[in-house]
Amino acid sequence: MDAFSELPVNVGLSPQPHSDPMASSPPLAPEGHAAPRRSMIAQIEKALVIAPHPDDEVLGVGGTMARLAQQGANVQVCILTRGDPPRFPEGATERVRRESVVAHQRLAIAQTHFCDLPAAELDRVPHAEMNARIGAIMDQVQPDALFVPFIGDIHLDHQLAFISALVAARPRHGRSPNLILAYETLSETNWYAPGVTPAFVPNVFVDISETLEAKLEAFAAYESQVKAFPDERSVEALRALAKVRGASVFREAAEAFVLVRQIA
Repeated sequence: MDAFSELPVNVGLSPQPHSDPMASSPPLAPEGHAAPRRSMIAQIEKALVIAPHPDDEVLGVGGTMARLAQQGANVQVCILTRGDPPRFPEGATERVRRESVVAHQRLAIAQTHFCDLPAAELDRVPHAEMNARIGAIMDQVQPDALFVPFIGDIHLDHQLAFISALVAARPRHGRSPNLILAYETLSETNWYAPGVTPAFVPNVFVDISETLEAKLEAFAAYESQVKAFPDERSVEALRALAKVRGASVFREAAEAFVLVRQIA
């Protein structure tokens, strides 16, 4: 049964006298066909994706964001950092921000939030400050689904983003997200020390067969970040990962996630 499916009110109860037990039953599927099921993704109306850096959101959730937008959901992205000199070249932030605008247009993202924290230096930002930045956006968006980077990513920015997102998403009121999923990021999630550090073992797969091309087009818009194959940050590698994740659940393409929390 789908994790978000609602049980009939009379589950486990005998029919009342003189009642028709079939009156409230769902219509039977045609012989030889499975009854249609409403997926977890189909029930999301507003989603927020936390991205430590520009392009992380597309690498990990691009196909899912496009699918959500197609079904009418409001999808927003929070990019935590910007790369400024001397650590990054002059003008890098402006260029990648222009690229993110194009990428998000291709995915029909409703709004992008830029926190402008220092890239590759989140360990120098007071933890309370980052919690507050993400918390303010959470309060503004009030998503019912939250996508976060994986705690086991090799990049410290990703680990800290995960922690602060979970602080902001604490179920302390009725506006907390009902669903939190951690996504994988090529060249980050697979390069820590699986077995010693937390390993990405997905238990949620989202079918992106119909939105894979939109994801790849969005990633290609990040021209300053795209590398030539066999680099992991290449269009070819991203397509291959989607195909592998899809084949593992008998789909043409998929994105994989680790379920962090679900309130059903």
